Amino acid sequence: MILEEPVAVASMSETHAPRSSACNLCGGTDVVEFIPSTLQPSDQAQLNPGAYSAYACTSSGYGHHGPIVRCRRCGLVYADPRPDNDDVLNIYSAVKDPLYVAERAGRILTFEHHLQPMERFTGPPEGRRLLDVGAYTGVFVEIAAAHGWDAWGVEPSAWAVEEARQAGLQMILGTLEDAGLPAGSFRAVTMWDVIEHVTDPLSTLRAAWQVLAPGGYLVVHTMDLDSLFARVMGRRWPWFMEMHLTYFTRNTLARMLEKAGFAVTWMGAQGRYLHAGYLASRLTALSPTIGRLLESVVRRAHLGSLPLRINLGDLFTAYARRPA
Repeated sequence: MILEEPVAVASMSETHAPRSSACNLCGGTDVVEFIPSTLQPSDQAQLNPGAYSAYACTSSGYGHHGPIVRCRRCGLVYADPRPDNDDVLNIYSAVKDPLYVAERAGRILTFEHHLQPMERFTGPPEGRRLLDVGAYTGVFVEIAAAHGWDAWGVEPSAWAVEEARQAGLQMILGTLEDAGLPAGSFRAVTMWDVIEHVTDPLSTLRAAWQVLAPGGYLVVHTMDLDSLFARVMGRRWPWFMEMHLTYFTRNTLARMLEKAGFAVTWMGAQGRYLHAGYLASRLTALSPTIGRLLESVVRRAHLGSLPLRINLGDLFTAYARRPA
């Protein structure tokens, strides 16, 4: 369902200010302000030397973002103006994220949890190639390879690619669009928490269609702006962040996938695993008082490595097939 009103925030302005970015889904320019910017000029990524940490996977910059608008024609919600693509790539190329490595065990559990339902669509992995887009340090590449896939990853962060290559993984430095991969060469393409970060998601989906073999599957995991949790939280929803450039609902993602040539097969909420210590550190960024109390409890009870299954319904996975 397309959002007809801003998420649980009745006071958001509907002023038509000049904008620089056309809607990536329908090309329209008639937008309404969805959430005003919370950034100061010194916070802007292109001006702030510390902005790399704001674009790291484990960034705690919840609630810090530029102007966010909703397209009146199709309902897509996105950051506007969007940053220049080259600026974004330069930032991601330089990102280093040691905390991501520290939480590796929780990510292994999450990706193991995602792989089984994926293979119900793609079929068995033997002799088939898989490409993970935005693979970061290659955790999903490693999991897929262990299950029999000829697994590859493509990632712009030089630090992350080096981490993956040191583990013996097949990694390509760069983006899907500039990787020069042969058309039709993969049975499956995955994008875990990636599509919301790119400046031109429709182009990225079309690039995925190009490298998929006919009958192959694209798996996209992203945030659900239309979820109950997002609606209840309103502008306090933690996923409103500077590094997130597009906020999908199931409706708008399905329409964009179809526009890119895919047939959507299934969409649904899928949880993730976080260790209790890491979860407490994330809560501290949202609410210092509650987070520090939880961190203290976790530390005293020696529960930091306890895996917890989290599913608030605001993260969902879409399976889409390139028609044969």
